[in-house]
Amino acid sequence: MTISNVLLMAQQPGQNPLSTFLPLVLIAVVFYFFMIRPQTKKMKDQKKFIEELKKGDKVVTIGGIQGKIAEVAPDTFLIEVDHNVRIRVLRSAISLDNSKAANTTPSEDLK
Repeated sequence: MTISNVLLMAQQPGQNPLSTFLPLVLIAVVFYFFMIRPQTKKMKDQKKFIEELKKGDKVVTIGGIQGKIAEVAPDTFLIEVDHNVRIRVLRSAISLDNSKAANTTPSEDLK
């Protein structure tokens, strides 16, 4: 038996080509709904969250720095981490809203 005979036997006449591609299509659909769609939703929610931040909101950066927003600029935030200690961070560096997670900032703990 040669390789060409094996290939000819693998393709049966009258077999629906849709049935050969159906598992691949189903894998793509599952991949979309479990991987791609949730990630795009998460990115959209993060972008909306950053756009809605205002002065006085307590936030945490991706580096773990906690503070209160002292000033809002188009591309950056000025975050007060302690009395008279302010740092400027990019908007994309804000990770989450800390006002619901903790009621005190580190500067209030030092008093």
